[in-house]
Amino acid sequence: MVINKKSGVVVHPAPGNYSGTLVNGLMYLSKDLSHVNGEFRPGIVHRIDKDTSGLMLVAKDDKTHELLSKMIKNKEVERVYWVIVDGVIKHDTGTIDAPIGRDPNNRQKMCVTDKCSKEAITNFKVLKRFEKNTLVECKLDTGRTHQIRVHFNYIGYPVHGDPVYGRKSSVDSFGQYLHSKTIRFVHPITKEELFFDSPLPPEFVKKLESLEQ
Repeated sequence: MVINKKSGVVVHPAPGNYSGTLVNGLMYLSKDLSHVNGEFRPGIVHRIDKDTSGLMLVAKDDKTHELLSKMIKNKEVERVYWVIVDGVIKHDTGTIDAPIGRDPNNRQKMCVTDKCSKEAITNFKVLKRFEKNTLVECKLDTGRTHQIRVHFNYIGYPVHGDPVYGRKSSVDSFGQYLHSKTIRFVHPITKEELFFDSPLPPEFVKKLESLEQ
Protein backbone atom coordinates (compact mmCIF):
# COMPACT_ATOMS: atom_id res chain seq x y z
CA MET A 1 0.00 0.00 0.00
CA VAL A 2 1.00 3.61 -0.49
CA ILE A 3 -0.44 5.86 2.23
CA ASN A 4 -1.01 9.61 2.01
CA LYS A 5 -0.61 10.61 5.66
CA LYS A 6 -2.07 13.77 7.14
CA SER A 7 0.10 16.08 9.22
CA GLY A 8 -0.44 15.51 12.94
CA VAL A 9 -0.94 11.73 12.67
CA VAL A 10 1.56 9.55 14.55
CA VAL A 11 2.69 6.57 12.46
CA HIS A 12 2.93 3.83 15.08
CA PRO A 13 2.08 3.30 18.78
CA ALA A 14 4.71 4.30 21.33
CA PRO A 15 4.82 4.93 25.09
CA GLY A 16 2.18 7.54 25.92
CA ASN A 17 0.50 7.20 22.54
CA TYR A 18 -1.04 3.79 21.93
CA SER A 19 -4.19 4.75 20.02
CA GLY A 20 -5.20 7.00 17.14
CA THR A 21 -2.05 6.18 15.15
CA LEU A 22 -1.72 5.31 11.46
CA VAL A 23 -0.93 1.71 12.42
CA ASN A 24 -4.19 1.46 14.42
CA GLY A 25 -6.06 2.53 11.28
CA LEU A 26 -4.12 0.09 9.08
CA MET A 27 -4.88 -2.82 11.41
CA TYR A 28 -8.57 -1.91 11.32
CA LEU A 29 -8.45 -1.79 7.52
CA SER A 30 -6.42 -4.94 6.90
CA LYS A 31 -5.17 -7.94 8.87
CA ASP A 32 -2.64 -8.66 6.11
CA LEU A 33 0.38 -6.64 7.20
CA SER A 34 4.04 -7.64 7.45
CA HIS A 35 5.54 -8.50 10.83
CA VAL A 36 9.18 -7.65 10.07
CA ASN A 37 9.22 -4.68 12.46
CA GLY A 38 7.30 -6.36 15.28
CA GLU A 39 3.81 -6.01 16.68
CA PHE A 40 3.90 -2.22 17.16
CA ARG A 41 4.99 -1.43 13.57
CA PRO A 42 3.19 -3.93 11.31
CA GLY A 43 3.65 -3.12 7.65
CA ILE A 44 5.72 0.02 8.21
CA VAL A 45 8.60 -0.04 5.71
CA HIS A 46 9.71 3.53 6.46
CA ARG A 47 8.04 6.13 8.62
CA ILE A 48 7.61 9.88 8.41
CA ASP A 49 7.36 12.22 11.39
CA LYS A 50 4.07 13.03 13.09
CA ASP A 51 3.96 16.58 11.67
CA THR A 52 5.19 15.58 8.21
CA SER A 53 2.48 14.90 5.63
CA GLY A 54 2.44 12.83 2.48
CA LEU A 55 3.44 9.47 1.03
CA MET A 56 4.87 6.41 2.75
CA LEU A 57 5.11 2.70 1.90
CA VAL A 58 3.33 -0.10 3.76
CA ALA A 59 4.02 -3.80 3.12
CA LYS A 60 1.29 -6.44 3.39
CA ASP A 61 3.64 -9.42 3.72
CA ASP A 62 7.12 -10.11 5.07
CA LYS A 63 8.76 -10.94 1.72
CA THR A 64 7.65 -7.65 0.13
CA HIS A 65 8.69 -5.75 3.26
CA GLU A 66 12.21 -7.21 3.17
CA LEU A 67 12.57 -6.51 -0.56
CA LEU A 68 11.35 -2.90 -0.21
CA SER A 69 13.66 -2.29 2.76
CA LYS A 70 16.60 -3.60 0.72
CA MET A 71 15.60 -1.33 -2.19
CA ILE A 72 15.53 1.72 0.10
CA LYS A 73 18.94 0.78 1.51
CA ASN A 74 20.29 0.43 -2.06
CA LYS A 75 18.79 3.83 -3.04
CA GLU A 76 16.36 2.22 -5.49
CA VAL A 77 13.32 4.06 -4.10
CA GLU A 78 13.20 7.73 -5.12
CA ARG A 79 11.55 9.86 -2.42
CA VAL A 80 10.97 13.56 -3.05
CA TYR A 81 9.88 16.03 -0.38
CA TRP A 82 8.72 19.62 -0.62
CA VAL A 83 9.59 21.88 2.28
CA ILE A 84 9.30 25.54 3.23
CA VAL A 85 12.34 26.78 5.12
CA ASP A 86 13.01 30.03 6.95
CA GLY A 87 15.51 32.24 5.21
CA VAL A 88 16.38 32.72 1.53
CA ILE A 89 18.73 30.08 0.12
CA LYS A 90 21.03 31.65 -2.47
CA HIS A 91 22.24 28.45 -4.17
CA ASP A 92 19.87 26.89 -6.74
CA THR A 93 20.96 23.35 -5.85
CA GLY A 94 23.04 21.69 -3.19
CA THR A 95 23.90 18.53 -1.28
CA ILE A 96 24.01 18.34 2.50
CA ASP A 97 26.35 15.48 3.43
CA ALA A 98 26.54 15.45 7.23
CA PRO A 99 26.24 12.43 9.59
CA ILE A 100 23.32 12.38 12.02
CA GLY A 101 23.10 10.88 15.51
CA ARG A 102 21.38 11.45 18.85
CA ASP A 103 21.82 14.87 20.44
CA PRO A 104 23.95 14.20 23.54
CA ASN A 105 22.19 17.04 25.39
CA ASN A 106 18.64 15.94 24.49
CA ARG A 107 17.88 12.29 23.67
CA GLN A 108 14.58 13.31 22.04
CA LYS A 109 16.47 15.24 19.35
CA MET A 110 18.89 14.36 16.57
CA CYS A 111 21.87 16.45 15.46
CA VAL A 112 24.80 16.53 13.07
CA THR A 113 27.63 14.80 14.92
CA ASP A 114 30.62 12.54 14.31
CA LYS A 115 29.89 10.46 17.43
CA CYS A 116 27.67 7.34 17.17
CA SER A 117 26.23 8.73 13.94
CA LYS A 118 25.18 7.41 10.54
CA GLU A 119 25.77 8.75 7.04
CA ALA A 120 23.05 11.21 5.98
CA ILE A 121 22.78 12.83 2.53
CA THR A 122 20.10 15.28 1.40
CA ASN A 123 20.05 16.70 -2.14
CA PHE A 124 18.02 19.85 -2.65
CA LYS A 125 16.80 22.18 -5.39
CA VAL A 126 15.26 25.62 -4.84
CA LEU A 127 11.77 25.80 -6.37
CA LYS A 128 10.84 29.36 -5.35
CA ARG A 129 12.22 32.18 -3.25
CA PHE A 130 10.08 34.51 -1.14
CA GLU A 131 10.96 37.58 0.92
CA LYS A 132 11.97 35.60 4.02
CA ASN A 133 11.43 31.96 3.03
CA THR A 134 12.32 29.39 0.37
CA LEU A 135 10.34 26.51 -1.14
CA VAL A 136 12.71 23.60 -1.64
CA GLU A 137 12.55 20.15 -3.24
CA CYS A 138 14.58 17.46 -1.47
CA LYS A 139 15.70 14.02 -2.63
CA LEU A 140 17.03 11.70 0.06
CA ASP A 141 19.98 9.35 -0.45
CA THR A 142 19.51 8.12 3.12
CA GLY A 143 16.56 8.01 5.51
CA ARG A 144 17.72 9.07 8.95
CA THR A 145 15.37 10.16 11.73
CA HIS A 146 14.44 13.86 11.28
CA GLN A 147 16.99 14.05 8.43
CA ILE A 148 15.59 17.00 6.44
CA ARG A 149 14.73 18.92 9.60
CA VAL A 150 18.19 18.42 11.13
CA HIS A 151 20.10 19.10 7.92
CA PHE A 152 18.37 22.38 7.06
CA ASN A 153 18.66 23.58 10.65
CA TYR A 154 22.36 22.70 10.46
CA ILE A 155 22.94 24.93 7.41
CA GLY A 156 20.95 27.79 8.95
CA TYR A 157 17.61 27.39 7.14
CA PRO A 158 15.28 25.55 9.57
CA VAL A 159 12.00 24.07 8.39
CA HIS A 160 9.20 26.61 8.77
CA GLY A 161 6.87 25.65 11.62
CA ASP A 162 9.18 22.95 13.03
CA PRO A 163 8.37 22.81 16.77
CA VAL A 164 11.66 21.10 17.67
CA TYR A 165 14.39 22.42 15.36
CA GLY A 166 12.74 25.53 13.91
CA ARG A 167 12.41 29.13 14.94
CA LYS A 168 9.83 29.59 17.68
CA SER A 169 8.34 32.55 15.78
CA SER A 170 7.42 30.30 12.82
CA VAL A 171 5.50 27.63 14.76
CA ASP A 172 1.73 27.48 14.18
CA SER A 173 -1.09 24.96 14.65
CA PHE A 174 -0.27 23.09 11.41
CA GLY A 175 3.23 22.10 12.49
CA GLN A 176 6.18 21.85 10.12
CA TYR A 177 5.76 22.55 6.39
CA LEU A 178 7.33 19.33 5.17
CA HIS A 179 5.52 17.08 2.69
CA SER A 180 6.47 13.71 1.21
CA LYS A 181 5.47 14.63 -2.37
CA THR A 182 6.42 11.75 -4.66
CA ILE A 183 7.64 8.16 -4.54
CA ARG A 184 9.00 6.25 -7.54
CA PHE A 185 10.12 2.61 -7.47
CA VAL A 186 9.97 -0.69 -9.32
CA HIS A 187 7.52 -3.08 -7.65
CA PRO A 188 9.72 -5.82 -6.11
CA ILE A 189 7.35 -8.62 -7.22
CA THR A 190 5.68 -7.52 -10.48
CA LYS A 191 8.69 -5.40 -11.65
CA GLU A 192 6.27 -2.67 -12.76
CA GLU A 193 7.57 0.90 -12.38
CA LEU A 194 5.28 2.78 -10.01
CA PHE A 195 5.02 6.52 -9.43
CA PHE A 196 2.85 8.31 -6.88
CA ASP A 197 2.35 12.07 -6.49
CA SER A 198 0.58 13.52 -3.47
CA PRO A 199 -1.06 16.98 -3.63
CA LEU A 200 0.09 19.51 -1.05
CA PRO A 201 -2.18 19.79 2.01
CA PRO A 202 -4.55 22.81 1.96
CA GLU A 203 -2.64 24.39 4.85
CA PHE A 204 0.62 24.11 2.91
CA VAL A 205 -0.96 25.73 -0.17
CA LYS A 206 -2.43 28.50 1.98
CA LYS A 207 0.98 29.20 3.52
CA LEU A 208 2.57 29.48 0.07
CA GLU A 209 -0.17 31.89 -1.00
CA SER A 210 0.43 34.04 2.08
CA LEU A 211 4.17 34.18 1.31
CA GLU A 212 3.36 35.51 -2.17
CA GLN A 213 1.71 38.61 -0.74
